[in-house]
Amino acid sequence: MTDIHDFGDHFHDECGVVGVWGHPEAATLCHLGLHALQHRGQEGAGIVSAQGRELYAHRGRGLVADVFADEESVARLVGNRAVGHVRYSTAGTSDLRNVQPLQVEFAGQKIAVSHNGNLVNARSLKAELENEGAIFHATSDTEIIVHLIARSKQKSFMNKVVDAMGRVEGAWSLLFLTPDVLVAARDPMGFRPLVLGRGLNGAWVVASETCALDLIEATYERDVEPGELVLIDDLGLTSFHPFPQSPRSQCVFEYLYFARPDTSLWSRDVYSVRLRLGERLAAEQPADVDIVIPVPDSGVSAALGFANALGLPFHLGLMRNHYVGRSFIEPTQKIRDFGVKLKLNPVPGLLKGKRVAVVDDSLVRGTTCAKIVRMLRKAGVAEVHLRIAAPPTTGPCFYGIDTPTRGELIASSNTVKEIGHYVGADTIGYLSIAGMHQAVHDDEGGYCDACFSGRYPLEPRGDDAVDQLGLFDV
Repeated sequence: MTDIHDFGDHFHDECGVVGVWGHPEAATLCHLGLHALQHRGQEGAGIVSAQGRELYAHRGRGLVADVFADEESVARLVGNRAVGHVRYSTAGTSDLRNVQPLQVEFAGQKIAVSHNGNLVNARSLKAELENEGAIFHATSDTEIIVHLIARSKQKSFMNKVVDAMGRVEGAWSLLFLTPDVLVAARDPMGFRPLVLGRGLNGAWVVASETCALDLIEATYERDVEPGELVLIDDLGLTSFHPFPQSPRSQCVFEYLYFARPDTSLWSRDVYSVRLRLGERLAAEQPADVDIVIPVPDSGVSAALGFANALGLPFHLGLMRNHYVGRSFIEPTQKIRDFGVKLKLNPVPGLLKGKRVAVVDDSLVRGTTCAKIVRMLRKAGVAEVHLRIAAPPTTGPCFYGIDTPTRGELIASSNTVKEIGHYVGADTIGYLSIAGMHQAVHDDEGGYCDACFSGRYPLEPRGDDAVDQLGLFDV
């Protein structure tokens, strides 16, 4: 079996969270919200609901449609409050133990947790907790947060959460559900997105992206602010800011790749940002070509911006097969570039004899890109000019994105010219870091670009820095 992760020169998505409070079909709304957030994680999905003093859970490995394959799986999740999660593991295992929401009980308190992000001090915290007798059942750093809450000396649940989150470092957009409250929390640097909305019957909705609000006809109210804890109960919503203020470091890769194009992210329309990325790329790295084609689907918006800025024809020269599952059977007789061919196929009648600009959102290892270039040349393309609507990726992410180790990143040890030679392109051009920030209208330096610049706003130290990606995952 060949894993579908072999396809794509992209970082893998992290996770998505959704929570609903105050609707009789809370689990159903969570289920729909998870469908809207499926792009953020495809390895597992789950929902936990609450009614009375009980929590009800259903979770499993695979896509949302597979985990909730029958109506009964959602119908069993009774109550007017629920949280959900879609998962992609960033460094640990993808078995069922790590599928969220995590559900625990301590001192009579039942709690479910959904987490998007990564803790940079997870290794040292885990060692400390194990020395105190804590037993871990999963490999995700979310379980560390649960242990810290359970061991807090504070009296109220909210104070326990504040106490626990005051000890962790890194990226966390979190949802906590108990029979009494729904708590949404975002780390002080604001690495990962989290939004508040109002839904049907006045229900509160919290989600990773606004596209989840749109699907369930909830109106966007505002972002959960960096360092904010929001408590939602039957009395309404209460906001707290218990943590010291930190410089904002929102992940710029959310704009480049992760967020859905129809999402409004940090007061910016993602689709418009990606068009501007393509326009800036055209200004910095123009190409003397006949047509512009994207690597679908993530390169489409930037390719449109690139083509429009240069007055060039835009075409879908690579057709994507959307019906390939997460794994597939490879033929016994090895077919060169089989995995990529199963997902993408060129349109020979359009491409033959043409000078083509191929636009993609990012380039990580370069292996898939090289296969695409070979396919295009076999289809009769005269010249291939590769354009990347992001700067060269030179370092891993510590904050909830599945990145290869530094040694696997082609730009960490090769010049742009060497990369172009490796992938077989006639020319190659990247967007500059300054051009990227200009495209996202970053006038105040509030975005994390560490994977491009090497400027990490929060870096693992000591034992936590042993593994470039950290020991744990989301």
